[in-house]
Amino acid sequence: MRALLLNSSPHGEASHAYRLAREMVGTLGAHDQQITERDLVADPLPPIGRDYAAAVTSGNSQDAAFGWSERVIREVEDTDLLIITTPMHNFTVPAALKLWIDHIMRINRTFTSTPDGKVGLMRDRPTFVLVGSGGFHSGERARQPDFLTPYLRYALESIGIRSVNFVLMQGLVGGDVAVSKALLEARNALLMHAPFNTVASVSA
Repeated sequence: MRALLLNSSPHGEASHAYRLAREMVGTLGAHDQQITERDLVADPLPPIGRDYAAAVTSGNSQDAAFGWSERVIREVEDTDLLIITTPMHNFTVPAALKLWIDHIMRINRTFTSTPDGKVGLMRDRPTFVLVGSGGFHSGERARQPDFLTPYLRYALESIGIRSVNFVLMQGLVGGDVAVSKALLEARNALLMHAPFNTVASVSA
């Protein structure tokens, strides 16, 4: 199995979600899995510009303006497992992750347009989104709306990725006890799904 880990947290290695993701993919790597990482903050993608927009409307799929778009699309195509770590910024995804979405959602490449809406052209694969937030946006303690989860699920489904699992790490500004609780719950949630449950069984 080949895995792609995308990080969109500005905290980098200090991000709780990113550290947990590294821990989990590390267990896969210990079993001869191939792991690819892309840090969308430390190594940001170039913005979508005029040349890209012109290439989209021209219909020329070989245009040089699609260079970065093609690169990140192929990174997903070449993997069997996708893991995304992201904070919730102002109710939704941060700019770095939104830019990745803008590059990867390309008409007649990763989706086609029909009278009934977008139809994805990419192969489905297990996808895990680890969402870190200082407050609460889900459950009884929620104090703000969540636009991140439905937006990202819809965007991924639009290109063909439907097997998406969201793992929420909430209340991370509540101190060490709150962080430990969130990490434990997130780790247990991941271990309920393949391939992590398979690795856990083999290790046991």
